[in-house]
Amino acid sequence: MKKMLLHSCCSPCSTAVIDVLKDEYDITIYYYNPNIDTSDEYSLRLNEQKRYCKMLGIEVLDDGYLQEDFYCVTKGLENEKEGGARCSQCFRLRLAKTALKAKELGFDCFGTTLTVSPYKNATVINSIGKEIEKQHGVEFIEGNYKKKDGYKKSIELSKKYNLYRQNYCGCEFSKRDKKDTNAVL
Repeated sequence: MKKMLLHSCCSPCSTAVIDVLKDEYDITIYYYNPNIDTSDEYSLRLNEQKRYCKMLGIEVLDDGYLQEDFYCVTKGLENEKEGGARCSQCFRLRLAKTALKAKELGFDCFGTTLTVSPYKNATVINSIGKEIEKQHGVEFIEGNYKKKDGYKKSIELSKKYNLYRQNYCGCEFSKRDKKDTNAVL
């Protein structure tokens, strides 16, 4: 089996993605999410990720709460709508960091759980992943995990394992946009 470093945004999103990939890849979760708006929210999501992965026997790597990374790449994009240029920069940041970590630690490939969300554009995310693959020489495994009821399955698995499910992407801007539209991101 190929060793995959799988970027995870949160435990609920990871559930269905791990389920799809576990028979084909030896997965290690990489929790790198500097976009999350508070250290308390970051810790809550990280602890839930660890709790879920412990049940599965999957290791979780975390480089800590590095919020300044997010603000550096999104400077000037604060007023973008959810799903726009700010999000693309955030995806690029997290996927590049995952690729670099995968290369550093000798993983065969990397991927992300981000595409399980119906609110995230899988085409954009996969395109960024392929660009980063070329830049860093680590294979990116494309996915659109919302297909075949992946998102619905993530909700069911979250309920089954009593996982904390947040109602916004994580950044202060998505929280603001959610408040403005009452959307569940």
